[in-house]
Amino acid sequence: MKRVVSIQDLSCIGKCSLTVALPVISAMGVECAVVPTALFSAHTAFDTFFSLDVSGQMDALGDQWRAMGLEFDAIYTGYLSSAQQVQRVCRWIERFRGEHTLVFVDPAMADDGKLYAGLSADFPAEMAKLCAMADVITPNLTEARMLTGSPDSPDPPETLLSELHKLGAKQALLTGVVQGNQIGIVGMHGSCWRPHLQNTRPGTGDLFASACVGAMVQGIALQAAAEIAADFVLQSIRLTLQNPDARWYGTDFERALPFLIERVREERGYEAAFPV
Repeated sequence: MKRVVSIQDLSCIGKCSLTVALPVISAMGVECAVVPTALFSAHTAFDTFFSLDVSGQMDALGDQWRAMGLEFDAIYTGYLSSAQQVQRVCRWIERFRGEHTLVFVDPAMADDGKLYAGLSADFPAEMAKLCAMADVITPNLTEARMLTGSPDSPDPPETLLSELHKLGAKQALLTGVVQGNQIGIVGMHGSCWRPHLQNTRPGTGDLFASACVGAMVQGIALQAAAEIAADFVLQSIRLTLQNPDARWYGTDFERALPFLIERVREERGYEAAFPV
């Protein structure tokens, strides 16, 4: 069985970060190990929350895993809560990256033109260093502009992708690009567009990244993995909109997991996607 390690925070309430990555990747037939970097009572879209930085335990955890001889098919990073934490994660990747390990970075740090609550002004520069180590990065437009040092830039996606490539990332996907009544994922070698349902909910970027990683470690090419992930996010939002009891702080992605599994089956075939 393929093994992914996800390095990001654990939000006890709110569907994002590890509470998304673990069930989504596991449902796809891939083992998901976790490295919690912080404990949040609730994610940062809530009015109040407390957090506990636990990144100081990462080295001790890594020592144990090295002693066990663990290896990873992918290292997947999401929300990180400080510039110092980003530096620690960079060192962790250097320690555990193998010759064929996919390094997938979702630089979850900003949206709508501003950094997430609690992040310092020097955070984008440190995140850019982490992105330079990645095989794939998935910033939204705000994050892409901050990573390239031009937060107010009107540059089109194609220009931003070129600038992101200069950072060192091998592949970049721009997420949440709106064009008319469609929202899309724009990459260096293609794009995919889906209906824009005009419904903003936290955690959809985590859903996309987690599904994309889970598909790629099973040998699905980046473009096809992005298509699968985009379909999964769209289905999650549609099911959420149908539910009168849906929570505002996330999507009903759990109900869409069978759809995701079926999409992977269609792409690879049942035996290939879920070997016995």
